[in-house]
Amino acid sequence: MKPCAIQPFYFPTTVMFVDDSADFLANLSLQLGSRLAFRLFQSPFEALLALNGAGAAPPLVEDFFSLYRQREEDGHAHHVIDVRLDMIHREVHNERRFEQVAVAVIDYDMPEIDGLEFCRSIRNPAVRKILLTGKADESLAVRAFNQGIIDRFVRKQEVDVMMQLNLAIDEMQQAYFLQVERMLSDALAVGSHAFLRDQAFAGRFREIRDRLGIVEYYLACMPDGMLMLDATGTPWLLIVQTEEMMRGHYEIAHDQAAPEELLAALRGGKVIPYFWQSGGNYSPACEDWRACLHPATEFRGEDWYLYALVKNPPAFNRKYVVPYSDYLVQLDAAGRSL
Repeated sequence: MKPCAIQPFYFPTTVMFVDDSADFLANLSLQLGSRLAFRLFQSPFEALLALNGAGAAPPLVEDFFSLYRQREEDGHAHHVIDVRLDMIHREVHNERRFEQVAVAVIDYDMPEIDGLEFCRSIRNPAVRKILLTGKADESLAVRAFNQGIIDRFVRKQEVDVMMQLNLAIDEMQQAYFLQVERMLSDALAVGSHAFLRDQAFAGRFREIRDRLGIVEYYLACMPDGMLMLDATGTPWLLIVQTEEMMRGHYEIAHDQAAPEELLAALRGGKVIPYFWQSGGNYSPACEDWRACLHPATEFRGEDWYLYALVKNPPAFNRKYVVPYSDYLVQLDAAGRSL
């Protein structure tokens, strides 16, 4: 099964730093990127309470998978897992999404509890763990990595420790989402989102994200594509259509006796329709159909695609969406150190 070249969703998450040295944490906070959401804990037990307590943000997997029935076959009970791809883009309305701790950075040498014991105590297996070590702790860190207790270790005494740490954090944040993607892979493989597995289109998608300053994105199903938001919460809908999909739009419009001007536009391959009021396809109720056509760009990767960008898509209500920039302000206002 071909893996996804584009993750089906991504949003900024919070990084937890745990170290008993207040001076180290204070110095560390001054060297982290301004766009990184983080919390500092001098007490490892306070940190574990935040990670494992009742108030912790629920794991991502709970949103997209559900055990929806039990059946009997040959006297044996079988659990059936329902994969809900339609729930992915709804995650943008989860006001606590940025609170999820994807990465924990833990000092090894702490008096109350050492870093490895802390890592063993984290209940959510999806949290990626980076251990900060001294020179004497390196052999312990190697063994812990080989045993799967930690995912990375960074030596505090290295001259370029902050560069190494920032690189490791970025890598572990990506790995956090890859875990869920692997669980979704079977459903994505049989779906219509072929562009997710196209390496060439993934490059174009990165260019689009960088140009628009996108910080979070979510797979969309009606129409196929990606719902994307920048740090201020401005939404963009990237609609991606294959030749077969465009042919389907034309055939449905033709069967619905659409105006010849619309049919000609659909045949021409220069626009993508977004009939958001009628389930994605043309209907005679679409009187202002011209407003539903968006300039399209042709792209040839492993397949042929047309894609269009729609700013502030009309079907998307941003009223209850918490922008990432607001979350960073909330963190600063509440105080990041505990």
